[in-house]
Amino acid sequence: MNDNSETHENKSSIKPVLKNAFIATTPVLAGYVFLGIAFGLLMNSHGFGVILVLAMSLFIYAGSMQFVAVDLISGVPASLLTVAVTTIMVNARHIFYGISMLDRYKNAGAKKPYLIFALTDETYSLVCNGYKPVSPQEQVSDEQYSHEHDYYFFVSLFNHCWWVTGSLIGSLLGELLPFTIVGIDFALTALFVTVFCDQWIHSDSHFAAIVGVLASVLCLVIFGAESFLIPTMLLILAVLSVAKLVQNKRGGQK
Repeated sequence: MNDNSETHENKSSIKPVLKNAFIATTPVLAGYVFLGIAFGLLMNSHGFGVILVLAMSLFIYAGSMQFVAVDLISGVPASLLTVAVTTIMVNARHIFYGISMLDRYKNAGAKKPYLIFALTDETYSLVCNGYKPVSPQEQVSDEQYSHEHDYYFFVSLFNHCWWVTGSLIGSLLGELLPFTIVGIDFALTALFVTVFCDQWIHSDSHFAAIVGVLASVLCLVIFGAESFLIPTMLLILAVLSVAKLVQNKRGGQK
């Protein structure tokens, strides 16, 4: 009886966590499905079928890197060194994402490997907000907060599902209907702009966003469009780290 009641209580406490994770990812759903469709169409235009599209979206799941990979695997095959360096350059920002998630994912248990794998830009922005009810009127119990890692897991899983779904739809549409793909890779840039605007609207402080924009523009001017990404990330990390140290010092003095 006790085991059955504990199982029932666990299921009942996870339900609102699952619901909040689903609702929190619905804005990402809209972006990922259409972006995934663009990726599926792009893959189809290069002669790659549904199976490869599904495999890339399931096991690579890297958004911008998947778009870049289309050119790497089509035409003249790229060397492993070229693929490795390109991947590091395109996804360098995830190094900083991962560092900032060390404490948050510390006690995630068996979920931790998938949480690390599924940490995309949009998932990162949702996880950074922590587990909060979607409705301000909803009260979150201490028991629900004990399922915080379940919330992160469901957010990651839902976002992954939206991406895979969009990719499959795009691949199937490419098989059935003729499409012109000119400019379709701009969908990724549009998604980043949407995420930035959403974070700006819902954040109390815009300091990090302003630092990011100014650092990007400065490094773009100095290093050029081909090489500005990593210097930008390093500059942002340095400025935010110094700002954090100053804030902690002031807090300690008080």
